[in-house]
Amino acid sequence: MLLLSANPIQPWNSTVPTLSLLHHCKTFNDIKQIHARLITTGFIKNPNLTHKIILNFSSSPYSPLILFARFLMLSQHNLISNPETRFDPFLFNLVIKSVSAGNFEPKEGLFIFSFMIENGVCVDKYSFSLVLKACSRSGFLKEGMQIHGLLKKLDFGSELYLQNCLISLYVKCGCVELARQVFDRMPKRDSVSYNAMIDGYVKTGFLSLARELFDCMPIRDKNLISWNSMIGGYTQFEDELDKAWELFEVMPKRDMVTWNLMIHGLVKCKQMEVAHDLFNRMPKRDVITWATMIDGYAKIGTLDIARNLFDQAHGKDIVVCNVMMAGYVQNGNFLEVLKFFHGLLQMDYLFPDRITLSLVLSAIAQLGQVDEGIAVHSYIQTIGITIDGSLAVALIDMYSKCGSIDSAIQVFESLEWKDVDHWNAMIGGLAVHGLGELAFELFMEMHKLLLKPDDITFIGLLNACGHAGLVKEGKMCFELMRRVHKLEPKLQHYGCMVDILSRAGYLKEAKMFVDEMPIEPNDIIWRTLLSACIKYGDLNLGQQVAEHLMRLDSRNSGSYVLLSNMYAGFGMWEDVSRIRSVMENKALKKLPGCSSIEINGAVQEFLVRDNSHPHTGEVYSLLDNFSASGFSLKLESEITELELVN
Repeated sequence: MLLLSANPIQPWNSTVPTLSLLHHCKTFNDIKQIHARLITTGFIKNPNLTHKIILNFSSSPYSPLILFARFLMLSQHNLISNPETRFDPFLFNLVIKSVSAGNFEPKEGLFIFSFMIENGVCVDKYSFSLVLKACSRSGFLKEGMQIHGLLKKLDFGSELYLQNCLISLYVKCGCVELARQVFDRMPKRDSVSYNAMIDGYVKTGFLSLARELFDCMPIRDKNLISWNSMIGGYTQFEDELDKAWELFEVMPKRDMVTWNLMIHGLVKCKQMEVAHDLFNRMPKRDVITWATMIDGYAKIGTLDIARNLFDQAHGKDIVVCNVMMAGYVQNGNFLEVLKFFHGLLQMDYLFPDRITLSLVLSAIAQLGQVDEGIAVHSYIQTIGITIDGSLAVALIDMYSKCGSIDSAIQVFESLEWKDVDHWNAMIGGLAVHGLGELAFELFMEMHKLLLKPDDITFIGLLNACGHAGLVKEGKMCFELMRRVHKLEPKLQHYGCMVDILSRAGYLKEAKMFVDEMPIEPNDIIWRTLLSACIKYGDLNLGQQVAEHLMRLDSRNSGSYVLLSNMYAGFGMWEDVSRIRSVMENKALKKLPGCSSIEINGAVQEFLVRDNSHPHTGEVYSLLDNFSASGFSLKLESEITELELVN
């Protein structure tokens, strides 16, 4: 018990034991004991002691102590009945500073400031600066404007420091016009004033106004922050990159931020050769430099250079590792992601974070290696990372794509708090498994909980309806999206509706739906309709769709193959030969089909007519045995559908 550590030699009514306990306090239970002692001894009315406690607790890293300091500060004011007592704002300011940062809401600082004003506590320049910063962090524009109004009535309202706080407030609230009004009326300005205003213009996209202010800025006030703000603004846009270069070349001094901004701009514009030259010119590099270069090469598919840079990087942290893993994921090198992750676990100085785990789960989902997924899930639980947010989404998605829909449901149901992304992942998972009715029920549960769906929700839901043949429900979801939730359907939503109608055999309705689309349908939508025409034997409509498709994308071999298959299904061999000749003349080749299967934790891939697999002989031998036993592979109207029949 905390109080047992007090000095037993001191009398009960001495303040010394209480003061000696302060540095031991950390928890709410400790605070309760201190509070009880203050009340029972009457020390709660002793301003000298309470001031020392407030001073001690306000700077504490422990939240319970800061809250108690706030409580003491407000209760002390109520306990002193003399209206002529003048309270020093120092302690109030200390508490405002404590509660406006850290784990507290900045509005707590605003509350204490309001208490000071309402109860006649003197406020000073520091009080105003603290509360204006609190308003900036929370985006409290209305409250900030009220404080601005109060400042105008005070003698120190025109202080440079406070005027800069006002500019920062309006900039962070997105009101650059109001910030400029404050700036223009300032009797005196410094580098902070100019930089805050330039930063505001840059972040709102007014680069010309930012440059105008930058150019008229006094030389003595122009510093690295000013130059970097302008360069950072220009590097956001490809057509402004030349201006960034101009500033970069003429600026008197550069720091790490400057170099990284330029490299980021070049990488963003995919000018990797120029970025690499600049990278080589750098006097020194940090993890941001390495991460940016690795990310740039990964995004243009040059993974060998990206990996080479990763291996060269000094002082690698988990962020650089995540960038490398993300590069593998983006380029479909999922086995490499898994290998990279296992290598990371062997390091004793780097530890996977939530992003690392989400990336490896994404790769596992694509590979379908459920055992690896279970192992990662177990690892997450072992190290005590809370499963929520994007990590929970990744787990649900992984289990769904690996065929363990029950495990995905367990993860979903175990979440204490679910946002729309978690619902979307679960609905999408049910869609993949053809559980359309369950997906629809989940959507109705979302509706009951007043959780607003987004466009991704409806993509998953419409996919689920398509796989389950729920035409009526699919139409209803499409109308709910438009009329109730006021979401404008995108190309994917129209594609899902065409798929729903086509799968169910409503070909004329599907064609009419495509014709009435307000968005130009893409080749995927037309191929969906063509596949349905082949499946349901509608030669007339199929020919119309195929001709349109080949006009739309004459270089895509898939369209020609589908049309050829349709003609073959109707025994129109001359037309089959004609289509094949067209493909040969255009040098179009059909991409071979590919199947994959996981065996003992390793993914095996098989291509059509591919003899490179080490077990090709055994596979063909087994197929020959099937054939000899009376089994045959029946080719359906769609070349991608194979069915084993007796």
